[in-house]
Amino acid sequence: MAEMTTTKRFSIGYGLLMKKQKSFIQDSLVNLAKERGIDLIKIDTDKPLVDQGPFDCVLHKLYGEEWRKQLREYLVYNPNAIVVDFPDAIERLHNRISMLDVVSEIEEVKSDEMASFGIPKQIVIYEPEKLKEAKTWGEGLKFPVIAKPLVADGSAKSHKMLLIFSSEGFDKLKPPTVLQEFVNHGGVIFKVYVVGKYVKCVKRKSLPDIAEEKLESLHGSLSFSQVSNLTSHDRNDDKYYKRMDLEDAEMPPMSLITNIARGLRKAMKLHLFNFDVIRDTKVGNRYLVIDINYFPGYAKMPGYESVLTDFFWDVLNKKEARSFNSDKELMKLVGNNGAGSDNESSA
Repeated sequence: MAEMTTTKRFSIGYGLLMKKQKSFIQDSLVNLAKERGIDLIKIDTDKPLVDQGPFDCVLHKLYGEEWRKQLREYLVYNPNAIVVDFPDAIERLHNRISMLDVVSEIEEVKSDEMASFGIPKQIVIYEPEKLKEAKTWGEGLKFPVIAKPLVADGSAKSHKMLLIFSSEGFDKLKPPTVLQEFVNHGGVIFKVYVVGKYVKCVKRKSLPDIAEEKLESLHGSLSFSQVSNLTSHDRNDDKYYKRMDLEDAEMPPMSLITNIARGLRKAMKLHLFNFDVIRDTKVGNRYLVIDINYFPGYAKMPGYESVLTDFFWDVLNKKEARSFNSDKELMKLVGNNGAGSDNESSA
């Protein structure tokens, strides 16, 4: 009688807040992963992580020093386990200045499209009195500007953003605040989802363009939702607002998007993130990265189940970069000098 062989099953422990669990851990994902020999198991955050599992991989979006401590301890006892992703790498995305600074670390790759990329002009203001003194801003910033909280931790407060047309618009703002130049971008934003080496770019409606002559009559500030409402009210007024239908919006060159995705992935040492890109309508072939988020809402992405399952498989079979060859990173987490190999794949 022929000897039966059994395929090794893998286990992924996931540590996610309830809202994230509901959106991401859907039956369709769990079942597809199970078919591929991967069991998704919920981590009980009320119990020590080291007492659970053992897991081949820990997938998480939890923060705080206590959770970091639990991850370190878990890796001491389970040195072959993989963590997606390291807390110190994720932390960089909680600050809107350091978040975009990483874009400057990406090498521009020449392509046939001759497109370029960068970030908008931006500064952080810590003193309330400096908010209203536009001449002290520097960086070539002028009205209108977008005001964002410095901290980007996923809370409702961190998502409150204003479009500010004059100094009166700062009355209710409390520093630290990031001021970012407003760039007309055809009312379209490109959201790029990155899952390891997989890259997917989709287009979404965004803030409308604002004509120069309209700026003189605009004062104070508007929340992003108010700007959208104002647009619908004036949508037929081409003199003030130039609108672009989503269907008409040309996608960015995929070679450019892939290059940015690969560069960000390597520089940030992250596997799961998305970034927002706009096209500067004044330049045309100039693209600006305006936001980066860790572990975004992948369930909004068509076919996310197969993309994530493929990623899990690659990670568990060590085809995906495990530690980006970072001794420093592992020292922080494990307390030794061991490091995996960097199998950086083309995105």
